[in-house]
This record gives sequence, C-alpha cells and structure tokens, in this order.
Amino acid sequence: MPALGVAQDTGKLVRWLKAEGDEVAKGEPVMEVETDKVTVEVEAPADGLLGGVRATEGEDVPVGQVVAYVLAPGEEAPAEEQAAAPAAVAPAPASAHADGDGAAAPPPRRRLASPKARRIAQERGVDLERLSGSGPGGAIVAADLAEPSAARAPRVGRVWARMADHVTESWQTVPHFYLQRQVDASRLLAWRAHTVSRPGYERATLTDLLVKVSAEALARHPAINASWRDGSIVDNDRVNVGIAVAIDDGLIVPVVHDANRLKLRELVERRAQLVEAARSGALRPEDVSGGTFTISNLGARGAVDVFQPIVNAPQAAILAIGAVAERVIPVDGRPGIRPLATLSVAFDHRVVTGAIGADFLETLAALVEEPAGLVE
Repeated sequence: MPALGVAQDTGKLVRWLKAEGDEVAKGEPVMEVETDKVTVEVEAPADGLLGGVRATEGEDVPVGQVVAYVLAPGEEAPAEEQAAAPAAVAPAPASAHADGDGAAAPPPRRRLASPKARRIAQERGVDLERLSGSGPGGAIVAADLAEPSAARAPRVGRVWARMADHVTESWQTVPHFYLQRQVDASRLLAWRAHTVSRPGYERATLTDLLVKVSAEALARHPAINASWRDGSIVDNDRVNVGIAVAIDDGLIVPVVHDANRLKLRELVERRAQLVEAARSGALRPEDVSGGTFTISNLGARGAVDVFQPIVNAPQAAILAIGAVAERVIPVDGRPGIRPLATLSVAFDHRVVTGAIGADFLETLAALVEEPAGLVE
C-alpha cells in the first residue's frame, strides 16, 4: 500500500482493476486506492503476472503492507508470514490472559489513537476503548473527544481535525524558525500580464512564476533543497516543488518534478494539470511524492497578507506568499506606491542554519523583484 500523503496511515482499496493471474505491464493501473484526500489508480511497478493478492476491495490497508505481487512467469508468491512459534515467546503467567480451557490468549491490542487524543483522554479521564474513531483505520483523533454537539461535525471538519492533530504532533518535534521579507512585486505582475496575453500561456498564474523563481533559488542554494530523514540530512539531486492546493475536504500537495529544468510554458501546463487532477481526485501516487520544497500561496485568495507556514516534513523549508497589495513606501527619498507582497519561509533548523536561510531568502526576493532571464 503506497503512501499518498504525509499524514496517511492507511489506504482503502476501492477496487482491483486486474485479477489474480492477469498479465500486467509496468505503469499499467492495477488497483484504485482512496485516502481522506485523494483517490488514485496505483500502477504496476514492473511487467509480470499479478499474484499473491492479499487485500480485498473495501479493505483499509496499513501503508507499507503487501497487497499483492508482480511475479515472473513460473514464480510463486511468498507465503504469508506466520505467527511466531510459541517457543520463541516467553511464557506468560498462568493467570494472565487465559481462556476457559487454560490456553493462553493473545494480549489485548492497544486502542489506536493519536498522541493528542490520548493526552486529552487522560486529562478528562475518558476510556478510549469505549469510543469509535474517525481517523485512519478507525484511529481516535482529538475531534472524537469533542463535546457531543461538535462530535456531529461534517466530514470536512473531521478531515481538518485529523490534519490539525498531525500538524500539532509533528510540529512539536521539529525545531524551526521563520524568516520574512517584503518584496516589490511590480515586475512579477508585469511578467504575468505579458505572459497570459501570449498563445499557450492563458492559464499562467503568479504561482507558476513563483514556482519558477523558487526552483532557481533552490538550485543556487542546495542546502535548502535537502531533507531530514532518519536522524540525518539527505541531499536531493532533483528540485521538486510542491504546491499546496485546497480541495473540498482538506489540502493536498501535488509536486512539479524537476521544476528548475522546465521552461515556463511546460511549467504552466504541468501546474494546471496537477491542480485539475487534485480537485477531481485523479492524482496518481507519483504526483504527490518526491517533493523537496513546498509553496503555499494564500495570497491568491486576496484576504491574507501574511501567514506562517508549517514545514512539510521531511522537507527542510516551505514558502508562504501573502496577497499583493499597493502600499506607500519610500522611493528615492519620496513617498511612492508599489505593489508589495510578503514572503514568509519556515525552515527545519536541523537542516538549515539561520545564515543559510537568510541567504536563500535574499536570493528568492531578488529573483521575485527581477525575474528577467527565468521567463521567456
């Protein structure tokens, strides 16, 4: 079961597109998987025969668990893992977990719940075993411990609650810092006005140009394009920029791969395809994986001037852009009016130092104010 999102624990196998024993080709869809944020077709990783199917339609499967194999001709699927032999397990006291015949029963499984939900339950003296969870795999989340009136919130509220749980819990473990810079967006606006008037560029947005300049800044500052994985810094050879997209029941981040290598026309087309796929639920696993940096442009909604983004782990940084608004600033010693926007960058301090972050933001701001050479 592939991971299709940062906070995903399980995926629902909606339906098999191939049956046991069918021939499959690499890249051919073999099953549909649904999460809280997206429904995608999962493709075969290689040519062969589909075999050893271990998940049924409608089943919620933990991320990383085997659902089937792609086998070579004549190859057999591995046998399912068997329970550990009794001799390998230390015997339990005769009085513990025994049934009426005296046979040892397996210890009770701990109720699946988020750390925040466990903390709230402990504070309120609530028995988690008596609750039903609305999180992945039936996990209890903080929203399930709300007052009765709030517990009947619509699904979208529950989705955001689960996202909030993930954000709160992950954010507490990531040492981070913010840097902000106000930039003159005059040339960015001029380039967009020029771009959308050209054939083939009608769908160009400020976000496209921001992806372009961000990719260039990342290429110049590879330390920002790194990730924190398993307690160490991992350098990324590719510049893959994720774009936060609001959908009906939450948020998803499709990724523009190799953004620094794409021409503006290619980038505009790719970004438009990803946004449309995100809002129609047609994203593929590769469309939401491999990101090395994220952009969140709430400024496009018009009412947000400044906000502090949350790092999309394991990435090292995320850029937030507020609304472009005309403001009075000093120009050559006199009051002048310029369209300004605020760039806010959050960094994982385990990967990025303050000085490196400041250098990156300086480069980014300079490219936003003078993007000539990056766009055709």
